[in-house]
Amino acid sequence: MPLPFPTAERDGDIATTTDVATPTDTTTTVDTTTTTTVKKSAADTIAALLASEDLYEDHRRWRRPYHPGPLRVGGAAMLLLLAAYLLVSGVIIAAAGALPGAGVCFAIAAVLITIAVRTVRTGIWVSPQGLRQQRLLRAVTLSWAEVAEVRTVQQPVRVVGTPRTAQGQALVVRRTDGGTLPVLVTDRNADFVGRPQAFAAAADALEDRVAEFTA
Repeated sequence: MPLPFPTAERDGDIATTTDVATPTDTTTTVDTTTTTTVKKSAADTIAALLASEDLYEDHRRWRRPYHPGPLRVGGAAMLLLLAAYLLVSGVIIAAAGALPGAGVCFAIAAVLITIAVRTVRTGIWVSPQGLRQQRLLRAVTLSWAEVAEVRTVQQPVRVVGTPRTAQGQALVVRRTDGGTLPVLVTDRNADFVGRPQAFAAAADALEDRVAEFTA
């Protein structure tokens, strides 16, 4: 009759293996728990900061509650490109010794850069101090005590600043003395032509900001 082969491990080996494995498992568990706690604490801190204040906006500054449209930005970019060409030409002309011609190029480039910047900044800006209507050549600033209302009305509007008009929507700023500011923001201007949803969102944002400051 065949005898059984002794394959059982000794009690001392089993005890030794168990004793070594137990601390390792405990350490892994502790490290995992610590990492999870740290991540959760960091996420809670960030969420609390975002809920308490806006880290990227200072509402005390003058702000435009909407972004300029692609047509306006594209026009300003073309002006800046032309200004860069004139600046390079001015440098070449100055290197050739024709200083008056270089001065003319630099002057025209400076005018184009100014127009490009003012073109992008055109629109309605708000702050706790009041409302500002920034046009290409001039700006009108009203305190909130001088602003009666800002609302959207249906009326004929100019198409992208041209003499041609079409029925559309416009943001009208009415003053407390009964007057109104010239219409500047419409659904057919360079910011919102062909983008009715963007105009509606901008109008809502502007009206909400005005209500916040005049409350």
